[in-house]
Amino acid sequence: MARYQIILAYDGTHFLGSQRQAASRTVQGEFEKALHKLGWNGQTIYLAGRTDTGTHASGQVAAFDLDWGHGLDELHKALNANLPQDMAVREVKVAQAAFHPRFDASSRCYRYQLFCASVRDPLRERYAWRVWPAVTDLTPLAAIWCGTHDFAAFGSPPRTESSTVRTVLSAEWQNHGDEWTFDIQADAFLYRMVRRLVNVQVAVGQGRLLAETLVRVLESSSGSVREFRKESQSRIPASLAPASGLTLVEVRYENLV
Repeated sequence: MARYQIILAYDGTHFLGSQRQAASRTVQGEFEKALHKLGWNGQTIYLAGRTDTGTHASGQVAAFDLDWGHGLDELHKALNANLPQDMAVREVKVAQAAFHPRFDASSRCYRYQLFCASVRDPLRERYAWRVWPAVTDLTPLAAIWCGTHDFAAFGSPPRTESSTVRTVLSAEWQNHGDEWTFDIQADAFLYRMVRRLVNVQVAVGQGRLLAETLVRVLESSSGSVREFRKESQSRIPASLAPASGLTLVEVRYENLV
């Protein structure tokens, strides 16, 4: 019996998120079905992070224990042969027995893609958010998020009593023609945090919100959490950027020996 670590890619369009649900198609559920075909008798696989309905991944990390009597190449091929077409294992390796893809992660990297167009584009909109009116330069906004801040106004913690403080290690907007890409790396993320950050930045880029308002909300975390959230939501849009533009691109494990 060995613990295996894999890098998993998937098109999230037809998944109701990553975590297993009894009556819905999920990433975890489909992967565990493939493992059962290989003789797996475990109760659950472990994922590095939860992705929402419609969110994609090119670098999701999963771990599982399996009694496999063949090589890594054979396991890689066997997994992909049993997975649906909108999922693929990119890499397989043997991990330490105690490895946990979520708790051992030092940081995660997400990418959000959008494009500016007045007419819908069904092909691009599968993996990006179509924004109109067009945005002005988003590049300066990325620096707002870097550092350690209380992001209570921009996401929800995994548990009510959990901290909403996160450290953003890097953030960057890049522009190519009518397309914009937002890359962000942090020690951890609140639920729906990246989609919220993108949405408020687009609001600034469209002239519906001042960049200074984002800075004030990020820095004004005094008072009770409930009062802070109520005040913040009255100053910034409460909506989210669509899930289709978001991809989990990498999970890093720099603290592992």
